[in-house]
Amino acid sequence: MKQIIAIPMENGVLCAHFGHCQYFAIVEIENSEIAEIKEVVPPEHVPGLYPQWVAQFGVTDVIGGGMGQKAIDLFNQQNINAFVGAPLKSAQELVADFLENKLNLSANYCNHDENHSCGH
Repeated sequence: MKQIIAIPMENGVLCAHFGHCQYFAIVEIENSEIAEIKEVVPPEHVPGLYPQWVAQFGVTDVIGGGMGQKAIDLFNQQNINAFVGAPLKSAQELVADFLENKLNLSANYCNHDENHSCGH
């Protein structure tokens, strides 16, 4: 089974706040190895848009830092697994950890206040 993982990125590492990333790393996995990593710039953030936008790339999983429950639910509706609370690492490191079942996920909740802060 082919896996495609989307990771919101900022300055070369995971973006702590999902909706404010510079680009998404779209990582294709074949035979449990990274086959390709593409950088794709998303459209302007509108609440609820990214799950549907990411789905067009055939994404099966999303690895994120802070993400609200609504976004998680919207990903699930697109048949995309959402993994939140990931550490600030490069896409390659995160996917390697994910494939080896070594990805450490902490509770990481976004409260979407006026500062767009996320608890870590």
